[in-house]
Amino acid sequence: MADSDDCGSPCSSNGPENAENDLQPFFVLHKGRKLGTSSSKSKKTRRKIAWPPICNGREASEDGDNASFYQELRLEAFESVWGKIEAGIRDVLTRINANLFEEIHDWVNKSFAAIKASFSCSLSEVISPFPVLTNNICRQLFTAFVFTKNVEFVDDLLTFKELGQHLKSRQCHVANLSSLDFSVKNGIGGCIRSLLRQLVTVTSTVADISILTSWYGEPANYDRPIVVIIEEMEQCVGVVLAEFITMLSEYVGKLPLILLMGVATTDDAPSKLLPATALQHLQPCKFAMGSPIQRMDAVIKFLLENPFCGFNVGYEVILFLKNYFFKHDATVASFLRALKIACAKHFCLEPLSFLCKGATDENCQEFWNRACNALPQDMLDYASSLPSCSRASVTKGNPNQMVGDILPIRLTELTILWNNWSSVVMCLYEVGLLCNLQLLDIYCEALDPSSSKTKGYRHQEETMKSQRSALSHDQSDNINLHRISDTTKGAIIPQIICRIRDLPAASLSQLLEMWEKYTKDLHEIHEAVEALLKKFRVDDDGKQLKQQKEASDYFPFFPSSRLVSQRMLHGKGSRRTLNEEVAMLAELMIRDFLIPMESAPFHEIFCFKDVGLLQSALIGDPRKTIQEDLLKCQVRLNCSCCEKGLGDLSPSMHDTAILYILSQEHGDLINVYDWYQSFRTMFINSLGVSNKSGAQKSPTPKKRKAVNKLNASDEASIQARFCRAISELQVTGLLRMPSKRRPDYVQRIAIGL
Repeated sequence: MADSDDCGSPCSSNGPENAENDLQPFFVLHKGRKLGTSSSKSKKTRRKIAWPPICNGREASEDGDNASFYQELRLEAFESVWGKIEAGIRDVLTRINANLFEEIHDWVNKSFAAIKASFSCSLSEVISPFPVLTNNICRQLFTAFVFTKNVEFVDDLLTFKELGQHLKSRQCHVANLSSLDFSVKNGIGGCIRSLLRQLVTVTSTVADISILTSWYGEPANYDRPIVVIIEEMEQCVGVVLAEFITMLSEYVGKLPLILLMGVATTDDAPSKLLPATALQHLQPCKFAMGSPIQRMDAVIKFLLENPFCGFNVGYEVILFLKNYFFKHDATVASFLRALKIACAKHFCLEPLSFLCKGATDENCQEFWNRACNALPQDMLDYASSLPSCSRASVTKGNPNQMVGDILPIRLTELTILWNNWSSVVMCLYEVGLLCNLQLLDIYCEALDPSSSKTKGYRHQEETMKSQRSALSHDQSDNINLHRISDTTKGAIIPQIICRIRDLPAASLSQLLEMWEKYTKDLHEIHEAVEALLKKFRVDDDGKQLKQQKEASDYFPFFPSSRLVSQRMLHGKGSRRTLNEEVAMLAELMIRDFLIPMESAPFHEIFCFKDVGLLQSALIGDPRKTIQEDLLKCQVRLNCSCCEKGLGDLSPSMHDTAILYILSQEHGDLINVYDWYQSFRTMFINSLGVSNKSGAQKSPTPKKRKAVNKLNASDEASIQARFCRAISELQVTGLLRMPSKRRPDYVQRIAIGL
């Protein structure tokens, strides 16, 4: 590329007629830096950009001060609500592997003790740069294969990092190596340098293991195990990893090296990756982490066992999140990312979502009373126009006055409704554990807001009863339940109720003990559970469970039509009678308390239901979004210089937006010269060039167009901005650059929204 001075000479020699047709990208990109007119205007535009408005326009009727004030409140509420959710989930995921970390630490201590017992090296022998002469049997590394049960490794990166921190806190030397250290490009030297960089903390260009032996011989580092964690073994190059293992085995007598390798696939993955010469240097041990489904159930259990956090998702959204979870290799990280996006969208789009912060406040009722009393008139109008509020009878009479008074009460009822709902879901999950049902599946079905859900459950349950009686002569109850579940796919809760009727007395007693824990806030149900528990007593030997009295004696507070049926009173066998009564108690909980938030008034304040918006944010249509942003750049940027004429082009707009709007006048092929002339015309008036004084007739007699004179620097600046805008359109996938066949035309790739 030539210098700017050299590039300026050919342009100065050309006349104004040739200068505008001669597009020189190298020249214009150099000379465009010296022009301060357009750059200063763009800088001023960026300074005047205000906070973007609410995306769906629900807050268009608010005053400017109220809009910015409540927008700050929503942002603060989002940070508070999601911060507590994220912190709790992170703590749950950490506690899931706590027991596994302790088991690995105990194994490390035992391995370290075995190494010390097998090799008795003096400090001078450790410091010497040469390995200790041992036989091949003793040259084995204690190796733990940690099976993560997850094809996608994104969830396990944080796990191995926490494992390393746990071992460091227990006085172990730890080095975490990734698959990038075992690449062909880095070779064995890259592994050793990464090991030295983490342990010795000295950057060395020489990959010498003797540096590690000298470091370990220091009194502060001696007599402590050295744990090397290889996070993703399958992604490593087998030859490099085998050479690394062979080298470490030579120093096993001097350095207490212990390997931890993460395995994401099957048990035979190490034998497939490593040759036999490397495998003979390993003394393996196996550990297994929880599966992704178990981690997901732990996350859902955390959300259910704790009080309402102020945010919930609708039935269709949770189904989408469930499918998204399984489609992305069952990674909890993808599920949490999608849940965070849903939470952010909710607080961005819902004007009253700042009230969600009150759910986590100690004095939630006082918070909501103070916030609702200060709501402006347009907020009250919006609250009264909510679909759930309009369906209910809370807005009869004076709508605004009624909504302002009843909104705090309804919000409190929503939190109580969710807490009761979550208690019933946990009771159902305890039964689901006995038949290998996942909490995520129960959670999704319990969120179904269908009004005929209970009747549907009762109908499906009766169907399953008839199927069970027809299959009563089969081999076992498990086969019956398996066949029943196959014929009623998607009906999880009826399966749970039928499973209760088949539980043995011991399992039924344990189930009621768990129900007693979860139903403390459901006083009526809690009393019924306690009454059922009194029917069990332990014999003197403590092995056999018996029932004390008939079922009807312990339910004086329930109408006989609700809990006691003729079949239960005259059933065959006392165990069957008690199982029927527990099943009927479960039906009562489902009917009276398994009411999802989505079916209550004002649930839109807490509940996010727009699955299409979430899907577009996660999967999305980026090309369509880019086109909409370019065509409505004034709305997106909210700049003060362009807000007067929202439908007109302005030189203060972004160059790429101007160029794309001008391209709408063309078909699929755009003539570059005509496109540039239209773009150039936008800036002639802003640069102070008048058509009268600076106009010159075109030399072609058929085309009598006025050609405006511009000086070389202005012309170069416009050309540079034109070239940069075309490049940005090409990068975003909206434009295809000229071909050799038609060098004066560009092609539009995406036409229409």
